[in-house]
Amino acid sequence: MMYPFMTLDDQTEIVHSEMHPDGTVKVYIEKPDEKDGFHAAYCCLPGYQWTDIIGFDEDAIERYQEILESTAHLILRFAQEGGFDSAANF
Repeated sequence: MMYPFMTLDDQTEIVHSEMHPDGTVKVYIEKPDEKDGFHAAYCCLPGYQWTDIIGFDEDAIERYQEILESTAHLILRFAQEGGFDSAANF
């Protein structure tokens, strides 16, 4: 299951998986694109291994890396607790 985490001002969506038994969490980033449909990439936390990058250039991945580095502690916590809504008791 994937849990919503954040929508950026350019309509980029960031969602994450539950925490896997090995302590990793898969983060999926997707941005609508008029020409290509969507740009997308996966990042596995806590090691920040990027895979399946489609349509994003290096600058975009660096920007998303910075965002994930500043919020990874929240994503990892929410992944253990069933997403933001569960962690926030909504």
